[in-house]
Amino acid sequence: MTHSHLSPERRRALQLLGVTAFNWALSSRYAHAQSPAVPGPEQLRIGYQKSAVNLVILKQQGVLEKRFPGTRVSWLEFPAGPQLLEALSVGSLEFGLTGDSPPVFAQAAGKDLLYVGAEPPKPDSSALLVLKDSQLRTLADIKGRRIAVQKGSSAHYLLVRAVERAGLQWADIQPVYLTPADARAAFERKSVDAWAIWDPFYAATELAIQPRVLATGRDLASSNNSFYLAARPFVQAHPQVLRVLFEELSRADRLAQDARTDAIKLIADFSGLDAGVVSLFIQRRPSSPVGLLNAETVADQQRVADAFFKLGLIPKPVRVSDIVWRPASAQLTGAAALS
Repeated sequence: MTHSHLSPERRRALQLLGVTAFNWALSSRYAHAQSPAVPGPEQLRIGYQKSAVNLVILKQQGVLEKRFPGTRVSWLEFPAGPQLLEALSVGSLEFGLTGDSPPVFAQAAGKDLLYVGAEPPKPDSSALLVLKDSQLRTLADIKGRRIAVQKGSSAHYLLVRAVERAGLQWADIQPVYLTPADARAAFERKSVDAWAIWDPFYAATELAIQPRVLATGRDLASSNNSFYLAARPFVQAHPQVLRVLFEELSRADRLAQDARTDAIKLIADFSGLDAGVVSLFIQRRPSSPVGLLNAETVADQQRVADAFFKLGLIPKPVRVSDIVWRPASAQLTGAAALS
């Protein structure tokens, strides 16, 4: 029987059944009730930012609290990666996510952290912005200008790449080191000439005041990798916890990709951001399952570290591979290297 021969009531009933079946399938696919509870540490303190989509979804769904019923799970929000890694280095966190630059600054400062996982690059998720009435039209125009940026953040490296691409020296610009909130205020009142920033701050500003984009990470060949870091004692004592974290973070990413409307609502409810802002920055974010660092990712990160040292922005050279976790296969069965 085709739908054309169904009565309106029968057709509506089938439509309702289809919607119900879809919702049941969706909830089953992303349900965690069937995931086994596992032994965990006494406490698990996780640092995150508004841009940490996978972590935010886990937080909003209460996933880790179910997987580690004997663990006191705490969530601490930070405005940017440098502040998060400082907390991690002094023992206030066990686990967190940042962009590419914060771990370089932390390693150069002698912080005892480990890269334990990574997400794929997000080159479209950061940009160098100017106001729409700005006289700056090309990257060469940033010479001598005041540019807002969070020191030690992924946007810091974006700005380094912008200066290089413009054929300038770092001394040719005037970096103004501000947190994202302070930077936006300075940007809007024209106290700075440009602003290097990442999502969701980028998306929120784009929708609110329609700035112009001088360059994105893609334009500047800046990979904009995201890294999961953990305190070394935590990694040594609880490698099995990282396996569960990777599993659940990758599951959260599938929700972000396959059930976009649900993901946008979860993130908007948590962050207080407008759903339109969340939708825009989610669109720029590629599929981001979590895996171990591979050789290419480590090489990308070494280029970031070398660039900062060359400019004298970190006090000593660092070898990224020295703090990359390489678990024995028995410690992390099923966690493939990021490809």
